[in-house]
Amino acid sequence: MVTGGGRHRPGGAGGSVGTLAVREPARRSTEPHRKGGPVTSPADLVPLPPAALALGRAFRDAGHELHLVGGPVRDALMGRRCEDLDFTTDARPEEILAVVGPLASATWTTGIEFGTVGARVQGLMCEITTFRADRYDRVSRNPIVAWGSSLEDDLRRRDFTMNAMAVSVTGDAVFTDPYGGLADLARGVIRTPGTPEESFADDPLRMLRAARFVSTLGVTVDPEVATAMTALSGQLERITAERVQAELNKLLLGAAPRAGLEVMVDTKLADVVLPELPALRMAADEHGQHKDVYAHTLQVLDQAIDLEDGGPDLVLRWAALLHDVGKPATRAFLPGGRVTFHHHEVVGARIARKRLKALRCSKDLIEDVGQLVFLHLRFYGYRSSDWTDSAVRRYVVDAGPLLPRLHKLVRSDCTTRNQRKAAALAGAYDTLEQRIAALKEQEELEAIRPDLDGNEIMTILDIPPSRLVGAAYKHLLALRMEHGPLGHDRAVEELRSWYAQNS
Repeated sequence: MVTGGGRHRPGGAGGSVGTLAVREPARRSTEPHRKGGPVTSPADLVPLPPAALALGRAFRDAGHELHLVGGPVRDALMGRRCEDLDFTTDARPEEILAVVGPLASATWTTGIEFGTVGARVQGLMCEITTFRADRYDRVSRNPIVAWGSSLEDDLRRRDFTMNAMAVSVTGDAVFTDPYGGLADLARGVIRTPGTPEESFADDPLRMLRAARFVSTLGVTVDPEVATAMTALSGQLERITAERVQAELNKLLLGAAPRAGLEVMVDTKLADVVLPELPALRMAADEHGQHKDVYAHTLQVLDQAIDLEDGGPDLVLRWAALLHDVGKPATRAFLPGGRVTFHHHEVVGARIARKRLKALRCSKDLIEDVGQLVFLHLRFYGYRSSDWTDSAVRRYVVDAGPLLPRLHKLVRSDCTTRNQRKAAALAGAYDTLEQRIAALKEQEELEAIRPDLDGNEIMTILDIPPSRLVGAAYKHLLALRMEHGPLGHDRAVEELRSWYAQNS
């Protein structure tokens, strides 16, 4: 039961618990749960929506226990919104279906073999699971499902103590916390109900989830847990790419992804699932004078997040994280202690695509991140030479719909402490954006097309659909990029001239 209290520091993505009024080991409340009034139990800090109360009455009438459990309890204590509800009960799956059927607008049974029944009740998604006391084969990580006999047994099998708290919803609002989750939540520390070795051997993905909670909840990892994560990091190889990807995406979309990534690197989890990141921790030259690429990458990620204007942007964050992954493979030492990374954007784009493909990311995410990595250095050519309008047009066309993200990534890539250099970079990019805006106003750059379309090309040249039509189209597009609008007559003249040389 609860053995302590205190003040929880503000979570990364939510509010604060505030002062937890826990003056003694947790006691069971005998009063119905109410809003308002003095706080006499942690349960009073967990508002129960009408859907939970309705389910509680139904299970009580059927002679069963029902407890709100896990994330919804944790998030309520942190002042965070939770749209979905998780419950645990002594009822068996078929009994759960019988109880929730009259209350639910829909039910689903995709997880019924694991004791879980899903239901939509008063507009909320609810998952109700029979008490479990599973064992794991620790090879495939598949659980050997076993029904539990008590709430405490069920809570012990959960990943972390802060997710092993429950509130009864059958009328008495009993708060159950056998493993000290409330005290850990108040301290902002991740611990496991049993030994971390036992927990992580059961499901290695829990180690990655710990890093994700560092990012999303603003907590830290207990040293004993971190030691186990380091020792067992290789076990992540047993986890499917899809599950790893889901955790990494959630981590990156958190309020403090840098902190979560640092945990991954320090515990060697990243060596298994994202080895390109720790590979950036290299001595850039024999004197250690060149900036640390790993620290630079994390700073770029922070700065990119600061530039987001519509909520977390997964594509931008992945691009910021991977933008320099080509540097280890392209590093070269020159006389005088200079270090170069020629064409690291080309190599990096290939590495980024390969990693994201291995993680089973969507094709759109893979291509968008790869293109941003490929383009992130092109701006530096603008600083060293006068770009023609054609070069500006090509920059915009190559970026396409990624242009707003490219602007953010390029600006974030400046991490120099030299204020004069930083101001010069920002000023140069301001100028480039101004030119893009001016050209856009003149020509609507995003919609650049040749002056003649494919049908016109075939009509003018009197040829059928073929590769030659595509080649002619590309030629006219190149002329359009180089010279701007040609006009119909000149476009026809250029087309006939090209055809005479290539037919």
